[in-house]
Amino acid sequence: MNWSPFILSLKLALVSSLILFAIGIPLCYSLSRKRTFFTSFFESLFTLPLILPPSVLGFYLLICFKPDSPIGSFIKETIGLDVLFSFTGLVIASLLYSLPFMLSPILAALNHFNKQLKEASYSLGMSPFQTFLKVELPLIKPAILSALVLTFAHTIGEFGVVLMIGGSIPGKTEVASIALFNQVESLHYEQAHRYALILMSFSFMVLFLVNRFKNQSIINA
Repeated sequence: MNWSPFILSLKLALVSSLILFAIGIPLCYSLSRKRTFFTSFFESLFTLPLILPPSVLGFYLLICFKPDSPIGSFIKETIGLDVLFSFTGLVIASLLYSLPFMLSPILAALNHFNKQLKEASYSLGMSPFQTFLKVELPLIKPAILSALVLTFAHTIGEFGVVLMIGGSIPGKTEVASIALFNQVESLHYEQAHRYALILMSFSFMVLFLVNRFKNQSIINA
């Protein structure tokens, strides 16, 4: 059993989840403060990958970062990095494609947050940002945990977008979902069964954890 695709998938999921958490919290704060045309526009833009076919996003990332494109050539000349068919490319693709799974649970919790608690915080002299840090975030911890778990799991299961920008280089860009596809394509069904069973078991555990977090959120409410 070759475990390197799973190790690479776990590494990718961990790096992507940590970056998206750092990005997602400030974004959620900005998007939840006031509902305007612009916040609705950007929220729709950031969550577009929820319904956008992965191959579409992967195709445009491929065009964007190819060596002879303005962005691709700039990155190559500036820091000497080829984004395509590299772990860096996988991370960039994962950040864009998994961003909605970080934002959606947290935004939903913030948008339904008890307004009386916020008003009480304001009456005690706290600013909106202090209220966000000291009141809202601690009380929506189950939603934050759900967002982290969903983001991590979604990155583990990515296929189309990472295949488009990363290809299938063993030990470098061949993540678990792509390794499963390669085994099926090579008619190695016994090995494919092993990969599929591991991924399916992992998916079930993720759903179980998310449901537990939701139940905890209901109890705390």
